[in-house]
Amino acid sequence: MTAAHDTFAELTGRGGQIPEAELDALWATLKPATVDFMIGEWSGGAFDTGHRLVNSLEEARWFGKTFASAADVKPLICLDEDGNKFSNVELGKGEATLWVEEFRGELVATMVYDGQPLHDHFKVVDDNTAMGIMNGKHALRTGTYGYFYLRRV
Repeated sequence: MTAAHDTFAELTGRGGQIPEAELDALWATLKPATVDFMIGEWSGGAFDTGHRLVNSLEEARWFGKTFASAADVKPLICLDEDGNKFSNVELGKGEATLWVEEFRGELVATMVYDGQPLHDHFKVVDDNTAMGIMNGKHALRTGTYGYFYLRRV
């Protein structure tokens, strides 16, 4: 295992809030994800930094994301009352597409929501794990981001 993978495991296993600086330090050590790497079905989790993202995802019973292709992305796969998966287009205001964008000086795979000003940037933890940073107008105003991770199903 790499040092980055060990740090990721420690952060995902930690209880309580995690300072953004620790997540940024991990992010800086990871290699950028490509569009091809992101294709597939992913389960997800959020790092608790105090950002509103964590509560929103818990309330929606967020499962993860599905990248069928660059043009067919379901960003908010949630679970209904019976535990069945569905694409929550109401919460997401549509679905999304996958692009390569520059973020923090690197070209990374980025999911762009169809109906709201949000971009999720991705880096590779290992062959089956990605780290994401949710970026958008809120982040520009506040300087805070939503941090999350995905595991390939």
